[in-house]
Amino acid sequence: MNNLKQQWFGNVRADMLAGIVVGLALIPEALAFAFIVGVDPRVALYASFTIAVIISFVGGRPGLISAATGAMALVLVSLMANHGLQYVLAATVLTGVIQFILGGFGVANLMRFIPNSVMLGFVNALGIMIFITQMPYLLGSNSMTYIFAIVTLILVYAIPRFFTSIPAPLIAIVVMTSIALISGVKLQTIGDLGTMPNSLPLFFLPDIPLNFETLKIILPYSLALSIVGLLESLLTSQVLDDMTDTSSNKNKEARGQGIANFITGFFGGMAGCALIGQSIINVKSGGRGRLSTFTAGVFLMFLIIVLGDVVIKIPMPVLVGVMIMVSCTTFNWGSFKFLKQAPKSESLVMLLTVAIILYTHNLAIGVVIGVILSSLFFVAKISRVTVTYDKDEYKVKGPLFFASTTKFIQSFDNVTEHKIVINFENSQLWDESAVGAIYKVKQKLEQKGVKVQIQGFNSSSEQLYKRLI
Repeated sequence: MNNLKQQWFGNVRADMLAGIVVGLALIPEALAFAFIVGVDPRVALYASFTIAVIISFVGGRPGLISAATGAMALVLVSLMANHGLQYVLAATVLTGVIQFILGGFGVANLMRFIPNSVMLGFVNALGIMIFITQMPYLLGSNSMTYIFAIVTLILVYAIPRFFTSIPAPLIAIVVMTSIALISGVKLQTIGDLGTMPNSLPLFFLPDIPLNFETLKIILPYSLALSIVGLLESLLTSQVLDDMTDTSSNKNKEARGQGIANFITGFFGGMAGCALIGQSIINVKSGGRGRLSTFTAGVFLMFLIIVLGDVVIKIPMPVLVGVMIMVSCTTFNWGSFKFLKQAPKSESLVMLLTVAIILYTHNLAIGVVIGVILSSLFFVAKISRVTVTYDKDEYKVKGPLFFASTTKFIQSFDNVTEHKIVINFENSQLWDESAVGAIYKVKQKLEQKGVKVQIQGFNSSSEQLYKRLI
């Protein structure tokens, strides 16, 4: 109970101010994601509101910001184009069910299989992607657009040196928006991206036939959304753990993401997950507790319903300046040192993870391929088994498993003795392939008239050998 109280009310002032900054930053992102999917802006804005509010109660990482995201939007594009909004909402509900089940089975425990090189690739790719997604608001614009973005960026970095009571991004947004309104300079604004809703989301059931055909349509999308959403959320949670030097309950976070998406689908919102950019804004602005996430969601809805006429006048270059700061903060600049000092295989994995994510715009594909490559390099590294000959005794050194059996078998191609001993004192049998390889060698040599004696197994290897031979 004390811990929960601390998570909600242990950092009230900073959490609320940070949540206000994040609420502002969520609006242009949500509108952009709605455009990607091809839905009404309300679908993304309602999703950002409901997911943020719900996850503040049921999530496992205080201070994590979850809402509509680009990664999830990309998965939904073809479903929206082929079947319409009602199927998008149904897929969102099913996504929530799948994520909750996966969280219940401890899916977050798989996080330990993600190497540091893949984590670095994930973080760096996100930093680059955040930067790239801001460029359309700058490139081809007038000179004042660049000036406002640069001045905002300078303010965001300069203000904390002199004043820390109010988050620097919030001050920069208010100051630069005021200057734009007073001067009358022509800049692209939030209002140019889409119309704002004027009411709270209402509960309704997706208007779809409840039959097996519908399930066949939405299940593939829901599975993809579940994987992408959990992967991005759990990795973002890990990034915040490292930034704040605190721990989080990632299986609870997985279940929380499921609950949030399940409910969101009944309130007209698209599927979402953690937003690393907004989460970092929250942390950098002083947000640490659940109240910051709750405030972000509530303030988002307050902005678009009550202050919509004011919000639509906020210049996009100002928000771009804030997001460029986020991209620079997200990118791990120590990666250049990592590339010099780390083994070449790990450096290659990091670079390929970055490249794949940037090419596909899909975090799940990049991370999964990164993990597979790391696994292959690891297997190649540990599969170096050697067999040395000394006085009719063949000494095996190194782990014997599926990747090292070929070399082990080849080591006995030219045996000329009538009796040999194969010693496994410096080896370990790991799988059925290892036992099969030993049996194959023994059978092959005995057919040539060579008497073979096996010895030196440790207890676990001997148990495996006896069970499978």
